Amino acid sequence: MLTASTTTNHNGSSDVAERDYSRVTVSVQGRFMRADHSEHDCVVDTMSPFDAVISCSSRPEVGERIVAYLDYIGRIEGSVTQAGLRGFTMALNATDRKRDKLSAQLTWLANKHELGLPEDRRHERLAPSNPSTEIRLDDGRRYPCRIIDLSVSGAAIEIDVRPAFGTMVVLGNMRGRVVRHFQEGIALEFTTIQPEDAISRYT
Repeated sequence: MLTASTTTNHNGSSDVAERDYSRVTVSVQGRFMRADHSEHDCVVDTMSPFDAVISCSSRPEVGERIVAYLDYIGRIEGSVTQAGLRGFTMALNATDRKRDKLSAQLTWLANKHELGLPEDRRHERLAPSNPSTEIRLDDGRRYPCRIIDLSVSGAAIEIDVRPAFGTMVVLGNMRGRVVRHFQEGIALEFTTIQPEDAISRYT
């Protein structure tokens, strides 16, 4: 299994430059905003909890502050440390807690690509006859939603809110994580393959 480590060095220093960490290949799409507030499409090729290598058509300056919104990961920010014709590298500004969360997200993403886990459409998706339901977050918040389609491995739902990528939610009695945002709502990947009778309740 590939991992994105946030382990400190043998001296226990919290200095980013002294941390032991490794980048993982993620190939995540997103958009970033430059210091002049212009927005540009991008793809994150490799990333660690401390930096990201980003491909794009715009070339920011070294030292420029960047804010990016990435699929599956959400908002990141930092400053450009290297810039080239086809992209740049940015050092991430984040708390230790945020880096730990990034480590978990990157580990999941790296292994998702390795194993071909989510959204590979191996399971037939059905449009439910009773689409109205709700999702519940771990903190107890509940939001009404409408199921667009679902299968034993995931669902697309229409909803007004957009929980961050990787957020764990419960749809009915089915637990899953947010893996994609789209115009009408979000896509979920269930943590386990659901029994057919759980799906048939909706279809």
